[in-house]
Amino acid sequence: MKRFIAAAVAALIAQPAFAEDKLTLMLDWFVNPDHGPIIVAQEKGFFKDEGLAVEIIAPADPADPPKMVAAGKADLAVSYQPQLHLQVHEGLPLTRVGTLVATPLNCLMVQDDGPIKTAADLKGKKVGYSVSGVESALVTAILENAGLTIDDIEMINVNWSLTPALMTGQVDATIGGYRNFELTQMKIEGGAGRCLFVEEQGVPTYDELIFVANPVTLERDATARFLHAVERGAQYIVNHPEESWQLFSATAPDLTDELNTQAWKDTVPRFSQSPAALDQGRYARFEAFLLKAKLIDEIRPVSDFAIDIGAEPLAEEKKQ
Repeated sequence: MKRFIAAAVAALIAQPAFAEDKLTLMLDWFVNPDHGPIIVAQEKGFFKDEGLAVEIIAPADPADPPKMVAAGKADLAVSYQPQLHLQVHEGLPLTRVGTLVATPLNCLMVQDDGPIKTAADLKGKKVGYSVSGVESALVTAILENAGLTIDDIEMINVNWSLTPALMTGQVDATIGGYRNFELTQMKIEGGAGRCLFVEEQGVPTYDELIFVANPVTLERDATARFLHAVERGAQYIVNHPEESWQLFSATAPDLTDELNTQAWKDTVPRFSQSPAALDQGRYARFEAFLLKAKLIDEIRPVSDFAIDIGAEPLAEEKKQ
């Protein structure tokens, strides 16, 4: 009997471990504090606990990740809720499966000691931007909320030089800069900025950073496990702030500089603690906002571009 038990144990030990499910995740840009829960989940082994081997890729072009997912060349991508709406209306097969940063980061940034104290002070001023479309819609909504129109200002494309354009006086305000980065960047470079938060200026609240997948090739079970690991990462950051920062910042030398150190502190409160949860009203309201801004031609149901990964699949999805 002892020999039989010993042989059985030896056979079990000799069996290969179960293969991990592989997922490819494309970030929206190089690794930065916005990606905290992902990196912490990777470093703490939370993905491995879920039976996943996650390959994290930083893109050469931030416009590429959603396109790669739509083309079936990546399983998941970090993207942005405002852009998702437009991309789905353009015909890209994408759907939101989770939330990374659950509040807007975009802000209308002005000089702290400048003449613009409220949105009403923008009349006759120059506003710099990087990307047309959504950013123009945000500015239009902010102006309308202050009793102005887009004709009351001058929009200037400053490419990606938002902070320099504001500091040198090329423009009086900028849209498209992130409150958790550009404000600190401006301070480091010797300036002082202030944000008019878009969600306090007539723009409906939205999720800044989300996870998107191709609904046709979506692996629900693996994606649900991925989001659970990200949730554990977000929870670990809140419960162990110093340990999680040390863990995150050790993954790349430049993450310990002054900008990233402060950005981490400013971003932590904005991480979703329930990444898989879907606020359907939030997405419906932003869809209506885009229609009003004439960036889309019709209202589409939330199910066309966002899902609750833990919910029972729709009949149409089961057939795929």
